[in-house]
Amino acid sequence: MTDQKRIRVAVVFGGRSSEHAISCVTAGSVLDALRNGPEPDRYEILPIGIAADGRWVLAEAADGSGPVLAIADGRLPEIGLPASAERANLVTMAGDPTARELTVHEPGSVPKSLGEVDVVLPLLHGPYGEDGTLQGLLELSGIPYVGSGVLASAVSMDKEFMKRLLTQAGFEVGPYEVVRPRDWATEEGRAAVRLAVEELGYPVFVKPARAGSSMGITKVDAPEGLDTAVETARRHDPKVLVEAAVPGREIECGVLEGEGPLDRPEASLPAELRVTGSHAFYDFEAKYLDGTTEVDIPARLSPEEIADIREQAVGVFETLGCEGLARVDFFYQESADGGPGRFIVNEINTMPGFTPTSMFPQMWLAAGLTYPALIARLIDSALRRPTGLR
Repeated sequence: MTDQKRIRVAVVFGGRSSEHAISCVTAGSVLDALRNGPEPDRYEILPIGIAADGRWVLAEAADGSGPVLAIADGRLPEIGLPASAERANLVTMAGDPTARELTVHEPGSVPKSLGEVDVVLPLLHGPYGEDGTLQGLLELSGIPYVGSGVLASAVSMDKEFMKRLLTQAGFEVGPYEVVRPRDWATEEGRAAVRLAVEELGYPVFVKPARAGSSMGITKVDAPEGLDTAVETARRHDPKVLVEAAVPGREIECGVLEGEGPLDRPEASLPAELRVTGSHAFYDFEAKYLDGTTEVDIPARLSPEEIADIREQAVGVFETLGCEGLARVDFFYQESADGGPGRFIVNEINTMPGFTPTSMFPQMWLAAGLTYPALIARLIDSALRRPTGLR
């Protein structure tokens, strides 16, 4: 690509949510693929880290050095700031669609433009990144970006409203109760919550309504554990979801936006997760730390069931107005008469984990799309898609 303009990609990662570290791990893998993949000269990369307090910083020095973006010896990576914030190269983005640029504030210097950005790859998980907030800033700035827009990101992040919309569209979801801050503010409200959960039946899963990576989730087998589980979830989100345990196998399916503007989204081969060892469910440690989860790609389903789950995954994607990519998670229940089973939607993730060993890239690799090719496709689709109403 020596005779063509390189695509200027701002890779944004870290963030203010409890999924900060997982975002950093994802970014480490993506940056490596962009720099060392089959087309390293195609991209000019601008790594932007968002610290836990929300400040944006240049994540690499002029010599290319920067934080280690990987889990090392069980330690999680993070974007830190210098001991004195005045020494940090802070980055800002103006809500000016005529500029489409980032500005760096270097210590002791006049603010300097980092130049125009062609596309943003927002590798953020959870609130303040995956929930429509960053997408709104990028819309105001007129900068194309990978992934879903403001509404789809917000609705998909909030499991209550995701379930409401999918139920209205005819998809099956499991029974649940929502615990809002006012519900938990008084003993009378807590008693009402306990009664509602009793009607769901134990065991239940208590989780933050707007979080991911299995952060803050507790499996509760008896009423005595409910209050503690709600408080654990509230440390991540003041709104809590209590879900009835849905018996069945855990099946996931990836979805990609169509390659042309009129093409329908495509679904990957589905994958089945099997949690082994001492884990009661697919929690944070099982996902990221101890390697006890086993995966089958494709999932052990009949051809008819594979066709069904792929169609449902695309349907969920379109119902919520998603763009770019998503991973849709299901529970699969086998039929008593030996016929096709049924799929119950658990949730959707509009920016799934994106290391080469993460489920989303693995599912597409099984379909013949390599990790670098997958990233390139996402960037290309973002460049084709305008900002604003569409």
